[in-house]
Amino acid sequence: MADKQVISKSAGHALLAAVESTHLRKDIPEIKSGDTVRLQVKVVEGNRERLQPFEGVVMRLRGGGINQNFTVRRITHGVGVERTFLLHSPRIEKIEVVRHARVRRKQLYYLRGLTGKAARLKEIRPMTSKQAAAKEAARAARIADTAITTVNTTDTSAGE
Repeated sequence: MADKQVISKSAGHALLAAVESTHLRKDIPEIKSGDTVRLQVKVVEGNRERLQPFEGVVMRLRGGGINQNFTVRRITHGVGVERTFLLHSPRIEKIEVVRHARVRRKQLYYLRGLTGKAARLKEIRPMTSKQAAAKEAARAARIADTAITTVNTTDTSAGE
């Protein structure tokens, strides 16, 4: 018993973090609740392995680090199917975000009771670079216009 090594709590956490960081994946896109994702999941059938697509809405994200997981819901032949995946699992070949939606909750359990059009979420469309440049130019013009207006008002009031 005397030769047993004692690891302090902080050193143990550092050791766990170092081991976990080697297994974290770098190719994961940023996903949030409400996003529609398409996954390529490795499925083993006997001695063969194939990729199976699974597309649905991210209902929840939970956990952290290597244990972070997310639940995806899709409707198949009128039946709701939910699967929970580990985010950093080697069974997931690829995660692709198809669309983003505007949601006000972190966990979308209310989708279980909705069907058809009621189960739709409001889509957020990302801006193209042209749209972003036009928006920035309009903002710069507005700032320049207000600066000129304030200069003109201060000049007129100073002359009185």
